[in-house]
Parts: sequence; C-alpha cells; structure tokens
Amino acid sequence: MTQEHSGVYRFVVYPLTEPDARSMGYLADAHALGFTGVESIRVHDLYFIEGDLDRSALMRLGEELLSDPAVQTFTCHRLDEEAASPAGIKVVEVALRAGVTDPVAEQIVRAAQVMNIRGVKRASTGQRFLIKGDDLEEPQLHLLVKRLLANPVIQRYELGLVQPAFPSEVSGSAQVERLKIRGVDLPGLMALSAERRAALDEAEMLAIQGYCEREGRDLTDVEFEMIAQTWSEHCVHKTFKALVEIENYAELPEELQKAYPDGRVNNLMRTFLKSATDRIGAEWVRSAFVDNAGILDLDGFHEVSFKVETHNHPSAIEPFGGANTGVGGVIRDVLGVSARPVAATDVLCFGPQRWPFERLPEGVLHPRRIFSGVVAGVQDYGNKIGIPTVNGAILFDPGYVANPLVFCGCVGIAPRDSHPRNPLPGDRVVVIGGRTGRDGLRGATFSSMTMDAQTGEVSGASVQIGAPITEKGLIEVVVRARDAGLYHAITDCGAGGLSSAVGEMAADTGATVELDRVRLKYPGLAPWEIWLSEAQERMVLAIPPEKIEEFQRICDLFAVEMTDIGQFEPSGRLVVRYGGQVVLDLDNHFLHHGIPQRRLKARINMASNCAQKKDCCRGVYTEGVDCQAVLLDLLSHPNIASKAQVVHLYDHEVQGGTVIKPLIGVLHDAPADAAVLRPAESMGEVAIVLASGINPEYGKVDAYRMAASVIDEAIRNAVAVGADPARIALLDNFCWGDPKRPETLGSLLEAARACHDTALIFGAPFISGKDSLNNEYVGMDGMRHAIPPTLLISVLGLMEDFRLATTSDLKQAGDALYLVGAFNPRLGASHYRLVEQPDEVFDGEVPPLAEETPEVYHALHRAMKEGLVRACHDLSEGGLAVAAAEMCIGGRLGLDLEGGMGETVCALFGESNGCLLVEVKSGEEDRFEQTMHGLPFRRAGRVRADDWFCVRMDGRLLIELPVVSLVRAWQHPIQEGR
Repeated sequence: MTQEHSGVYRFVVYPLTEPDARSMGYLADAHALGFTGVESIRVHDLYFIEGDLDRSALMRLGEELLSDPAVQTFTCHRLDEEAASPAGIKVVEVALRAGVTDPVAEQIVRAAQVMNIRGVKRASTGQRFLIKGDDLEEPQLHLLVKRLLANPVIQRYELGLVQPAFPSEVSGSAQVERLKIRGVDLPGLMALSAERRAALDEAEMLAIQGYCEREGRDLTDVEFEMIAQTWSEHCVHKTFKALVEIENYAELPEELQKAYPDGRVNNLMRTFLKSATDRIGAEWVRSAFVDNAGILDLDGFHEVSFKVETHNHPSAIEPFGGANTGVGGVIRDVLGVSARPVAATDVLCFGPQRWPFERLPEGVLHPRRIFSGVVAGVQDYGNKIGIPTVNGAILFDPGYVANPLVFCGCVGIAPRDSHPRNPLPGDRVVVIGGRTGRDGLRGATFSSMTMDAQTGEVSGASVQIGAPITEKGLIEVVVRARDAGLYHAITDCGAGGLSSAVGEMAADTGATVELDRVRLKYPGLAPWEIWLSEAQERMVLAIPPEKIEEFQRICDLFAVEMTDIGQFEPSGRLVVRYGGQVVLDLDNHFLHHGIPQRRLKARINMASNCAQKKDCCRGVYTEGVDCQAVLLDLLSHPNIASKAQVVHLYDHEVQGGTVIKPLIGVLHDAPADAAVLRPAESMGEVAIVLASGINPEYGKVDAYRMAASVIDEAIRNAVAVGADPARIALLDNFCWGDPKRPETLGSLLEAARACHDTALIFGAPFISGKDSLNNEYVGMDGMRHAIPPTLLISVLGLMEDFRLATTSDLKQAGDALYLVGAFNPRLGASHYRLVEQPDEVFDGEVPPLAEETPEVYHALHRAMKEGLVRACHDLSEGGLAVAAAEMCIGGRLGLDLEGGMGETVCALFGESNGCLLVEVKSGEEDRFEQTMHGLPFRRAGRVRADDWFCVRMDGRLLIELPVVSLVRAWQHPIQEGR
C-alpha cells in the first residue's frame, strides 16, 4: 500500500475464493457462444479514485466502501505505478466510454463524503478479466470481448490496462444550425428527415414546410428536432390514430365486413380501445388514457396507478442499460401521477439461448448476451431503488433473436385526488434529479424506426444509462412535495426529454425556457441536444414562485438537484432561449395538433383466420405418443420451465406488502399465477392483484383469437389468486412489426378489435396502454427479421380481503380436484406442437373463448370467498397435464387425474381458454358444485397422500411419475434451451 499522495489510485477488487459464481457464469457463456478453448475466466472489479488521499483513507475506501471483507479483498496502487500481469494469463480491461453516465462512480464520491473519507474528488469504474486458454489467439480474444465482455456502444476495452475517464464540470455549446426547409423539393425534405433520423414521412415534412412558409422563416435544428420527437410514433401513436383502409374488404366474409363498416377504421385507438372503456363505464376507474398511468379507486381513501412500458430497441443495442432505464422510466411514469411506487413487473422475450452464431444477423448481439444483460438491468434498478419485482414472464422464440421485447411495469399508490394536473401562468418550470447529457438523443424517433446492421453505431447515443439511487431521491422529494401541495403539475422526462416534458405541460398555455440554466454532465452539448436528451432520473414540475424556497429545502434534504429553467405563460407558444438567443419559438397548436393524420393500407389475412381452420385435435396426434415423455419435455421447455434462477435475483419482498410472491408452495419453488400486494397505505384488508397474459405462438396464427386469449389468460390468472372479476382493469402493450406493411397492419387491426370485444365480454376496462411498432431488423443481406405479433395484457385487479388469497400448490391429501370452465382444448399453436412437432407445417386453430367464461369466473370467486377452495391454477401453456404437474410441484403432493375427456393427447396437452384446475376441500364438494351449478365443470380427480402423479383416461394409466421427476424436469435451466 502506498503512502500519502495526490493523484489517481487504482483499486482491483476480487473474490477471496475463485472461481466465484460470476466468473463461472462468464465461462459458461463463453463455452455456449462457441469459445470452447477458454479454460477459465476470472472477473474483478476496477475502481479509479482521484484525490488527495493518505494511507488511512485508501484503506477505508478499500475495506469499507469498495469491497465486502466477508467475500472479497483488494489491491491498491497509484495509476502511474507499473502493475505486474500474471504469467500465462490474457488480461482484458473494460471501462465506460468518456461521457457515458457512471452511476456507481457518482455514488462512490457521495458515499465517501457521507463516511467522512476526505480527499475523494472523482471516481470511475471498470472490469478486469483474466482469461486462460492456450489456443486463444489475439483475433479470437477480440471476438470474445466483443461478443461477451464489452459492448462497444457504451464501453471501450484494452488488451491490458485501461485508462479511466472522469466526469468534469461542463458547459454547453451555443451552436445552433438553421435548416433550409422553405422552397426545398420533396426529395430534399425527405433527405433532411433521413439525415437527422427524424422518421417523418412525406405528408409530415410537407406540413412542416407549410408551417415555415406561414411563419415566414426556416427552422432551427432545435425546432426541427422537437417537432420530430413530438410527432414520433413513440410519442403520438400515429398508427393507432391513422385512417386505415382495408384493401381486401370485398373478399372478407360478411361477419368481418360488419366489424369494419365501409372497410375503414378511423383511429383504431378510439374505435376499439377507448370506446370499450367508455361503454363499460366503470365508476371505480379514476383516470384512463389521459395521465402518465391509469388510475383506479383502491379503498375510498387511496387510488392505485399502473403503467407498463416497453424498452425494446434500446435493450437490443445495450441490454443492461436498455432494461435498466426501462424500469426507471416506468417508475417515473407512476411518480408522474404523484404516486409512491410500490411494485414492479417485467415480461421479457428473447431469442433461443443456444442460437447458432452462423444464423445470427450481422450487427445483432447474441440472445444469451441480451438475456443476461436485460435480467441484470431489471435486477439492478428494482433492487437498488427498493421496489419489489413481483410479477412477470420470460419467453423464448426465434422471432426475438434480433428484436428482444422488454416490458416494464410499475404500480403506485397515492391519497385520493392528490394529483394536480394544470400548470398556471406564472408557475416556474423546475427540473429536478439527474443532470442532462448526450445519452438518449433521438430516443423517441429511434424507437419509431426499423433497426438494421448499422443501428448500434448510428444510434449509440440513443442508449440511456440509469442511476437508481438518484431516482430514489426523486421519489422522496415528490411524495413530500405532493403532501405539502407545492406543485400544480408534474411529469417525467421520458422520450424526448425536456422537449417532451415541458412541451406537453405547456401545451394548453405556453412557456419560456432558459436552456443555458440546465445543468450538464457532458461537455459541449448543442442546444438541440440539451433540449432532446433523454438523460434519466429527471422530473419537471410547475411550482408557484412563492413555494420555490420550501421545495428547495426538500430537495436539499435528499441531495436532489433542483434547477429553475423558466416560466409558464398564457402565450400559446413555446419559446426557448440559450445565452439570450431564441433557439426555439413554436406555436403550440401546430406542435401538438398540426401533424397530418396518417393514411394506411391494411390487408386481413384470411389464411390465418380460425374460421377457416380444421379441427386439429384428431388423428395424427395420437399414434405412438409417450405421454410421460411429452409431459417431461413440456415441463423442461424454456417457456414453461422454472424461472427461479431469474426470480431469485429480484427482491420481491421489500416494502413488506407482498402477500403472494412469484414462487409459492411448501419449498417456495412453484409458479404463482399472479401477485397479491397489500401496500402499507391501503385501508382495511383490501389488496391489489397483478397478472399478465402473453402468447406469441397464438399471434403467429390468428391475431384476433390471440388477443382474446391473452386477455382471458391475464384475467384468469388474477381470478385464480382471488381477484374480484368485477374489479379488474386492463393495460395493453402492442409490439408489432412495420405497420406500413398491409399484412402487418391487418393483424394489428384484428388484435385491437379483439381487445374491444373481449373487454366488453368481461366488463374489464382498459385504463392505459402503449404500442411499440417497427420491431423488425433488416440484415446486411437485406433479409427482414420481424417479431411475431405480440400483445401483452397486464391486469390490475382488486380483492376485498388479502387473507383469502389462493395459491396453486396442492394443500391436503383427499381433497377433490375439479376442472372448471368450458374445456375445449386445441393443439393449434400449442406448446405440444412446438415441442413434439417443431418442423411440421401447421394449419390448426387457436383456442376459442366460450361465452360463459365470465360467469364461470364470478362463480369461482364466490366459492373462494366462501372458503371452499384450497388451491387453484389456470390451464395455459402445456394444457391440463402441465397445470396439474405444477400444482404437484408446489405442494409436493401427488394426484390422480382421471376421466374420459376426449382424444387423449389433445385432452392432456391441448390448450384451452377459460379453464382452471381447482382443489376443493374434502367434504365441501356438494357446496362447490352447487356454486358452479349451470356452468361447465367436471370432477377431475383427487389429491393423493403420496408423491405420485398419475393420469388415467378411459380406464388407461397414461402417466405414472414420482413428483420428484416432475420437479427435476421443471427446474431445467432455461438458458440450456433445447
């Protein structure tokens, strides 16, 4: 250890026992990616500390802040001292690029101050990899680094020692460009759109040109960039608001023609989604489609909010940062309705983990790399900020190889009517939280475009970096300011940054902003970059001048930076200055209402319509099928197998309100159907239920039935744990390909129509939603890689008494089992077909939704309230046999499943909407049957006293397995794939 010096110190932190789990994980990934010559990988953490530090301070930094003495140790030396490299080992060091946000470094400096370790000025972080492999030549080493160890979008690396990049106090650049728009021909306008990655079409560029002519001037780059983000697909949802003409309307059957009068849809969001909510008219819905999140009444004293966002394109380029900031962004959505975040959800879709490298499109990260980065990003944000991650799903499909889907959700709670929405003239425009940088530039337009092999290079600046500790401070400040009545409006800096946040808040009034007051973290930002940056952890508030001082005191208490950047005015215009120069002056009406309505063509593909399908549950599926082998194959499929390796990374109990957790049962290792929460603020015994439904396999076949199915699945999951079917609200997240392709838009129309119809069937209103389109990737060879049509439906449900929450694990030997609901299984698009016949051409049908399903759910809920039900599990992927097996896994009890339920394979493994398997208390069978009288249900078996899983049909013993065999199959590592 060195004596006292002023300079830069290099700390290397490594585990006391090697290889550790993290290093072994990197080695396993390297082998899975084809680097079989790598014998070992050891990963150490690097910390660079600049300051006037003596020996005591250095020791305290290493022992108390940078390492955990129970499992780690460290070395420290000055950066300018020569460091020895181990013999026979290849050293790779990775650090963040200059200017990329380093939240850990920021917290090191802050923590040193709190710990009274004086002299720490700046910090920087990195990683050190020690790689052993005799036949690992330098070209292979570079390839290994690029595929596994470093992401060039945000990181740099050296074969040897890397130098740190420290943040510094910076100011912006006053450079403003005037863009020639008036008098430019259409090709010139479109060239400008392409050059600035604005994603604007011809009609939109002509509308901008017309505005310039009316104003008698061209636009600054600040103005053009703001219009582009305000009019982006991501922000304004122009496909969902388009006028759509159905090209093949005359060819459609009469039933479908009636669904689309005149062969057109004018604004499918209003026609299908909002209209369903309006027709249902649920009085307990307090806000739908107008705020940052949907809001429901909770208990008469509080309201609960829910929002689910996607962060797909950023996660494809930088998986950790994309997922990390996806979580942070949706938390701020809930904070933007003045609510305290109480829970998070995540649904993740990846390519197969063993995808061959030779089939990977150029410029695409391997699915294994994307998986590990996304999961780590979700874990990092939720755990650090102290919000439990309680519900979600993980799916794998070849369609997600180039386009992963990352759905992030957040639930919040607030006192009723505590969210102010209207800024007043004279209010100050106040920014709080993180500083503004070049990260996240053009994120809104970037997310509105199809990706290609150059996307990572061109759109690297669109990647955002999260700082969850900073956001934790935001939460504390906003909640206290809300309770003190210090602001008139609030929103988050999401897509478009200050441009979007201030622009939306000032849309009905006007505002003047002094852009040079914005605090920066990168040097030399141009005004348009400051205005458009999507740097994270920032909120904008409208605060009366007389309350600024009190608000400042709250910010100081939690070390949250606050900056007054302007004033709201009744001008009807948004004016932005930099250094006294006007860099933006736009009419609000044009900015928010001047976009031309898109006119698009759709083609409804009748080849995928279920009415044209044959009965797929006959004949070829029965010959020579080993039902035991099929069941074990299904249980080990990555889409069905245990996600415990991911769930255990997330804190799902922080805040102490989680009643039903993601894993349940006697050993806490079986799947829960939904999460149940009782937030500390809620009055009485009322609880929140969170559930989801998603099925891309159905989306490949029939978009209408897919949408109906996933709505039913989400509601079914919520009902299975005890949610009241009369108090369920829906959120939609559409992830589709390029809507300019008529067939793609046709399937989107059908899915939206199904959302309308199915919401009305269940009386479940939509309260919020988000679409993510253009989820396609064009490779260097010109091949288009599109995701399957994917709709995530999230449910926010309520239950009167959390003590009646029901889990899926079997509870008591001798209890009766009932199959509840209209059992009408289909092998079409099922996981049976996916597992057992992956290469066969398929033309079967997706399961229908029976009209009596809502009545079934209401009757089952009554039985639960009467205490008749011990366990309940929905039938979904894998059908009846998988559902029964998962109940056995949870309870570590066996069962006898029996009956004559039609064709064997279809009955066991076919998938059916509206069905649940229910354990009813022994002796209560008559009461349960009376409760279900007149509705479809049947006796399906009984819980055994031993641990054998037995299935008999028509007197034949088809499956006889010990529960331990089911457990082994279900706990198959999902990254091993198949």
